[in-house]
Order: sequence, then structure tokens, then C-alpha cells
Amino acid sequence: MKTLYLDCFSGISGNMFLAALLDLGLDRKEFLEKMETLRIPSGHHHHGEVHHDSGAGYEIHIKDTVRNGFSGIDLTVTSTEDHPHRGLMDVWDVIDKSGLSHNVKQKSKDAFKLLAEAEGKVHGLPPEKVHFHEVGAVDSIVDIVGAFVLMEMLEPDSVICSPLNVGSGTIRCAHGVLPVPAPATENLLIGMPVYSAGSPIERVTPTGALLVKMLASHFGTMPAGKVMGSGRGLGSRESDIPNFLRVTLLEETKEKDNAPSASKEEPFIRDVGILLETNIDDMNPQYYEPVMERLFSIGAMDVWLETIIMKKGRPAIRLCCLVSLSQEEQAAEIILKGTTTLGLRRSEVDRIKLRHHITPMETTFGLVRIKEAWWGNERLRANPEYEDLKRISKETGIPLNSLREEVLRQIEEMGHP
Repeated sequence: MKTLYLDCFSGISGNMFLAALLDLGLDRKEFLEKMETLRIPSGHHHHGEVHHDSGAGYEIHIKDTVRNGFSGIDLTVTSTEDHPHRGLMDVWDVIDKSGLSHNVKQKSKDAFKLLAEAEGKVHGLPPEKVHFHEVGAVDSIVDIVGAFVLMEMLEPDSVICSPLNVGSGTIRCAHGVLPVPAPATENLLIGMPVYSAGSPIERVTPTGALLVKMLASHFGTMPAGKVMGSGRGLGSRESDIPNFLRVTLLEETKEKDNAPSASKEEPFIRDVGILLETNIDDMNPQYYEPVMERLFSIGAMDVWLETIIMKKGRPAIRLCCLVSLSQEEQAAEIILKGTTTLGLRRSEVDRIKLRHHITPMETTFGLVRIKEAWWGNERLRANPEYEDLKRISKETGIPLNSLREEVLRQIEEMGHP
């Protein structure tokens, strides 16, 4: 089981993702040859500037370099266009006319559909009416399509992502100066664990958030396994945190040698979490919700409350929080500062999880993300993402339960996404 782990401690952008995968050792020549079949009609050109030799309308520059003491790959895309505002259909047309595989084309188109929906929510427009501004520029098209080309070359079985450092401050874009994360990025980040650290810059771009949404099956710390390789995609911004995306390719651990079938891969995933818990009998119940929300916002795997009876028959609450090792101190601080408790119990817990991944699926209501759970090669169930159903229910007025049943019916009709 080959797993790609994305460590987004300094955020993620499209070009950092491409650079990190190439630094992992993927064939640059093969990548560039595939990308030359993606030809992007340019907008206006500056007089006297030269096109890409292939006639693709852009150039991809891959450079081995050292930045702030760290070696890696710096990847940039240049073109001569004056930033035309492409629509979804324009981008789909460019993708369809390329010589790339059906799989790469379909995933790239699905990604731009998700992006159009995220942009559309910001401006109150349906996806087909959205003009992409920055994201419709040549470099963004190359970043998104290039990511699926490289993923097809790498063929990992799953992608796991760390919580995302989104950064802070403001960014100047087509609609003026806006706070980080930018509105479209914020829509794409729904359901993902995020935090903000380091100097105030935009660390997760719309393209970066989109790729994580499309590729990552779940979030957390690096899984157990044998390291097969690692790569660094260098960012261009100055930062107090080293500005690169680190990717690690792992061969996930097989069953122990003394197991009956040592060569057989386990049908589920094992990992370790930290359980923090405390008993509280003297706090206003209204204060639990904000504490729980803050714990989820840093990427807690789960947070829950249990009713208990303490000494002298006092009713009380046990607050429980399951986090990864890297989130432990942050979670402890949130609980100790946000509640009336004076201390926490801490224990390590072994977890057994089904392998699962999320696949966007086209339904009559638009694109819906489907979460599939697997036991080895057997698909146990497929469920539409709650956040997607909630959004569609709000837009259409269809009750959530009816909507879910209809989407499930469509999944069955199509086999599986």
C-alpha cells in the first residue's frame, strides 16, 4: 500500500505541489512531454515576447535550488498573456483538446467544477457563469492539470494530508484587498482542519486547497510505514517558517512477521491517537460549545461530552478529545484555558480505521463528494458528504433526508464513483 503524505506546515500551492512531486524523483522529461499536449490559447501578448517552443502558450521552468538553507525544486509557469478571465467552459475546452489520458482530463475537469462552485458561492453566481480571474490564468490551469498528470505517474494508493497552515494577513486580488484565507479558498477549506502560524502571508492558495480537497482521503499525522522517498517544493515567499511543501512516499506497514499471513496486507489502517479527558462539575454548559469548536478547528479527530455522576451525587460532564501527537499541546492549552478544570488525563490509544477516500461525483444536483469505505478490495459503503448535502438542501429547499436518498440512488445507478 503506497501512501503519499503531504506535510503542509507552511501551507500548499499548486506550483509547490508539482515541485515536491518532481523532487520525489518523478521523470521530469516524461512530465513535460505530457504537458506539451495541453495547449492554452493565449489572451493578449506583449509585443516582442517569444512563445513556448511547443506552441503550448506557456513555459514550465523546473529548477533545482537552495532557498533559506533548504534544497528542493522551484517550479514556475510563465506565459505572455495579459490575464484573460476564462470561464468554466473555456477551461474544460482546453482540457478536452489536450492529449492527456481520460482519467487526467476527467479529474482536472472535476477540479475546475469544484473551483467554479467555490468562486460562485462568493459572488452569488452559478458555476457556469463564473470567471476565474487569477485561477483562470495559464499558471493555475497548468498547476491543476499538472498535478493530476504527476499523480497518474506516481499512482499512490492513498493521499493523507496534515492540518493546513493557512497563514494570515491580507492578499490583493481581482476584487481588492481581502483577508487570508481568500473567500474562494475559505469555501474549499470547508471540512478541513486548519490553523494559522508564522508571519502574515497567504500560505494556502485556492489551487492548493483545491488539490487537497480532490486528493486527500483524510487528515492527520504521518502514517506508520517504510519511507520510500521525500521531496520539497519550494515556495517563493519570505517567511519565518521555512516556506516549502514536504511530501513523503511511504510503503504502509504490513502485518507483523509472526502473524499467520505475514505477506498479506491488512484490510484496515492502524494508527495512534492521544486521548485528553477531564471531569468538570462547576462550569456553565454554554461554554462547552466554543471549546469544542476550537478543538475541531485545530484538527482534532473527535471531541465529545459524557454525562457522569461525581462525589456527593453531583452531576458532571466528562470532556474528551482525541488528537494526534502534534496537536496535543495546542489541544491541552485550549481545554485548560477555556474550561474550569485544573488538569487533564492523557493516554495513548491505538486506532483501527477502515481505508476510505473521497471522490467527487456528478449528480443531477451538481458535484457531490462521495466518501467510500473499503475492507481490502471490498467496498462496504458509500455516503455523500454531509456538508455538500446541507448546501444543496439550502439552495434547493429539498429536505436533507430525501436529498440523501436520491443521491444514494444515483450512486447505485452509476455503480460507484
